[in-house]
Amino acid sequence: MLEDWKPEILAMQAKLKEMGDSLDVARKEEKIAELEYKMGEPTFWDNAEEAQKINQELAAIKGSVDKYKEIVSKTDDAQALLEMALEENDTSLEPEVQTEFETIKTAVRELELEVLLSGPYDANNAILTLHAGAGGTEAQDWTQMLLRMYGRWAERHGFSVVTADLLPGDEAGVKSATLFINGHNAYGYLKSEKGVHRLVRISPFDSNARRHTSFSACDIMPEIDDAVEVAINMADVRVDTYRASGAGGQHINKTSSAVRMTHMPTGIVVQCQNERSQLQNREQCMKMLRAKLFELEQEKKEAEIQKLEGDQQKIEWGSQIRSYVFQPYTMVKDMRTGMETGNVQAVMDGDLDAFIEAFLAAKANHEI
Repeated sequence: MLEDWKPEILAMQAKLKEMGDSLDVARKEEKIAELEYKMGEPTFWDNAEEAQKINQELAAIKGSVDKYKEIVSKTDDAQALLEMALEENDTSLEPEVQTEFETIKTAVRELELEVLLSGPYDANNAILTLHAGAGGTEAQDWTQMLLRMYGRWAERHGFSVVTADLLPGDEAGVKSATLFINGHNAYGYLKSEKGVHRLVRISPFDSNARRHTSFSACDIMPEIDDAVEVAINMADVRVDTYRASGAGGQHINKTSSAVRMTHMPTGIVVQCQNERSQLQNREQCMKMLRAKLFELEQEKKEAEIQKLEGDQQKIEWGSQIRSYVFQPYTMVKDMRTGMETGNVQAVMDGDLDAFIEAFLAAKANHEI
C-alpha cells in the first residue's frame, strides 16, 4: 500500500538529518570554501606537492558532502512522488516509489559506513603487510590467496595497489608481501583486517588429501603524512642495499636497488624492492618505517589508557580474527563480531564489506 511508505520516508529523512550532524556537513562546507579560496591564489601551484595534497583533500571532503546532499535530494523527490501518488490515488506509481526507496536505503547504508570512519587517520592510504605463518608451502600458498583477496577488494572500491615488497615462497605462494593501498578511507576500512587469518582445507600439496590448518598474519598501518611528527634518528637506522629478487628487468636484478632499513632501538625492519631506483626504494622504506613507528607509539598510548582503566585485555598482533573453512563445509567467520557467511568464493574474490561493516559498527558501539 502507498500509505505504508509514508512513515518509512519520514523516518529516513529524520535519520539523514541525524547523519548530517554526525558528518558535520556545515563545517565541511566551510572547509570546502576555505580550500577553494586557497586554490584560487596565484601562487597556489608554486609548491606542486602541497598543491596536490590540498587538491586531494578538497576532492575527498567535497565527495562526502555531495554524496550526502544527493541522498537528501533523492529522499525529498521520493516523498514528493509519494504525496502526488496519494493525492491522485494512483497505485501505478507504487513500483516506482518502492524502487526509489530501495535505492535510497542502499545509499544511506553506504553513508552510515562513512560516518563510522571518524578516526583521525581513517581517511589515509593504507600499508598492508602479509606474513606466512608456520607450515611451509601450505601457509605460503594461503598468504598468496589473501594477497589476491585484498587486491580484488581494492579493485572493487576503485583503490590503486602498489606492491612495495614481495618475497616468493620456496616452492609456491608468498612468504611475505607489502602493499600500498591508495584511496580515500583505505586505512579506515582495512584496519578491521589486522590480525591472524586461519585457513582450514584439504591441502592440494598433500598426496594423501588430508585437512590442513594454515595461518597468515596481516598488519595494517596508515600512511602517515609528513605533517605528522614522527621522531626518527637516522643514526639509529641501519640501511642495507641488495639486489632485487624475482621478475624485474636487467636494471632491477643487476644493481643493488633494493633497500632494507632496520630501526635498531625497536628491531623494526622494513624493505622495498619494487621501484627501479635505490632512491625511490629508500623513500618507500621511510614511509613504511614512519608508519610502523607511529603505530608503535599509538599502541603504547592505547595500552597505557587500558592500564589506567583497569582493562587487562592484551593488545596482541598475533590474535586470530577470522577463520576460512573450505572443507568439510564452507564458512568464513569473524571471531570478534560473529559475522559469518557460507559463500567462501565471494569472500576470496574480495567481497569483504559485510565483515568490515560489522567490525566498524561493533567498534563504534564499544563491543570490541
